[in-house]
Amino acid sequence: MYKKTLITMFLLLAVTVVSYGQCAMCRTTIVNNVSHGETAVAASLNTGILYLFLAPYLLVAVIGFFWYRNSKINDKDFSIISRLKR
Repeated sequence: MYKKTLITMFLLLAVTVVSYGQCAMCRTTIVNNVSHGETAVAASLNTGILYLFLAPYLLVAVIGFFWYRNSKINDKDFSIISRLKR
């Protein structure tokens, strides 16, 4: 079970799709800057949007990892206590 989960997680992380998302105001700003010859703003804005998109998911993943690890430790402690009561 552990190997299957690990392989699935690796495949999901290995297969990435480059995506760029923009709101209407951001698109207007980029169109105005590109029409004036400034293309660096568009690339920076796309990177910033992706950074803001990733942060909440990373936070949830870290909390989930610690929660899972803590539950495994508690299960192990519970099984030791139940053996001692027999």
